[in-house]
Amino acid sequence: MLFRTAKLSQLAEFDDIIDVRTPSEFAEDHIPGAINCPVFSDEERVVVGTLYKQVSPFEARKVGAAMVAKNIAQHLETRFRDHPKSWRPLIYCWRGGQRSGAMSIILSQVGWAAHKLEGGYKTYRREVLDQLETLPQNFTFQVICGPTGSGKSRLLAALAAQGRQVLDLENLAQHRGSMLGRLPGQAQPSQKWFDSALLQALQKLDSALPVYLEAESNKIGLITLAPALVTAMHASKCSLVETPLTARVAGLLEDYRHYVGNPELLISHLQPLHRFHGEKQLQRWTDLIEAGDFATMVGELLTLHYDPSYLRATSKHYTNLAMARRIPLVSLSEDALNETAATL
Repeated sequence: MLFRTAKLSQLAEFDDIIDVRTPSEFAEDHIPGAINCPVFSDEERVVVGTLYKQVSPFEARKVGAAMVAKNIAQHLETRFRDHPKSWRPLIYCWRGGQRSGAMSIILSQVGWAAHKLEGGYKTYRREVLDQLETLPQNFTFQVICGPTGSGKSRLLAALAAQGRQVLDLENLAQHRGSMLGRLPGQAQPSQKWFDSALLQALQKLDSALPVYLEAESNKIGLITLAPALVTAMHASKCSLVETPLTARVAGLLEDYRHYVGNPELLISHLQPLHRFHGEKQLQRWTDLIEAGDFATMVGELLTLHYDPSYLRATSKHYTNLAMARRIPLVSLSEDALNETAATL
């Protein structure tokens, strides 16, 4: 064998972790800290895959080898050009096969102590999922409950600013969690990327100290939470934020101000509620939006839809909710949030 191999547990021993998969594979997820030096572009991978299926494996390898050689040469002339002889790179592809093998052989022949990751990205992905099955049970979670708009996310930010341990799942998922929670101009990460980010966040926490997080369902937008984390959350102690409706409406109008400038978008995003509230109620909310009376519309949306559904969901899943500590939050001002955070 012309290349050396390393295990996932040896990541810290290397100067760089090199992901040789395509840019789209890398964007979906990658080992934290890895850099992308692809041996195929996305388009080249399609070409080789098509040849493999429609012509023959030999023709695919012949064409693919030329592409790989060209791309590795480019990396040698650019990204790797100034590395000293002592440089130790770890290289991986999808399964630890031909792509990482080709890069490892050439870098080793140059004289660098290049290693190939055993099992490639698939080994890393399996390790992420395995850890997410067990790690959540090591922590004492303090779940912040409260209806939509009550300031749970703002309270988490205040707790973090005061040095408390916080796990902000909505920030990791890039979504506010509700039906209207899509962030303007920003797509959610892939499920795999989220899982990696969640594992990193958990690994940074001290299991001897409480971890504050917001009550969530098992999905945040398109992202599914690790089942073990959801189970741990459901069994954890709860605090219940109680915020006046007027303050909640004002806070939501601030958080969702992008809808004020695009009322048609808001109307379209409310359409799934037709099956719960019927044509007449949807038309009323549409009329309020078109009249610019967002405060009345948001207030009704909370009292008629969000609050009842939130109460049903949390009462069903969070077994300690009935014993939750009540947290009166008179407003969502910075001073009120900081004062409340200091009492927890």
